[in-house]
Amino acid sequence: MSRPAPRIPPDTLLAFDFGLRRVGVATGTRLLGQARPLKTVAAEGEARFAAIAALLAEWQPDALVVGVPFHPDGAPHDNTHRARRFARLLHGRFHLPVHEVDERYTTTEALAAGARDADAAAAAIILEQYFRETSP
Repeated sequence: MSRPAPRIPPDTLLAFDFGLRRVGVATGTRLLGQARPLKTVAAEGEARFAAIAALLAEWQPDALVVGVPFHPDGAPHDNTHRARRFARLLHGRFHLPVHEVDERYTTTEALAAGARDADAAAAAIILEQYFRETSP
C-alpha cells in the first residue's frame, strides 16, 4: 500500500519596493506566479518595521523579496545600497529568506499602468519578476 504524497503548501511571499519615505508591499504565491499590491507603508525607523511585522504576522510569508534599483547601465547608486541594507535588516529582524530583484523602472511601469498606489503596484511587479526569474 502506498502512501499519498505529502501536500506541499504554496509558498507565500511578500515583496517590497523600498523607498526612504515609503515602502510598497505586495503578496503572491509561487503556485500561481502572480502578485497583488497590498499597501504602502509610509513610516520610517522602528515604525516602519512595526508595520512590516504586522504584515508578516497577517500573511505568514515563507520568504521576502526586495527590489534593488540600479542605474540604466547597471551601475549601483545610493538607493542600491540602501535597498540592500533594508534587505539585510529584514533578514536579521524576521529570520526569513530575503531575495533581491533588479527593480529598474517598476514605479514608472506602475504609474504608466494607472496604479492608484504606485509603490504597492511596483512591489507586485517586483514579485512577478521574481516568479518569472525563478520558475522552472
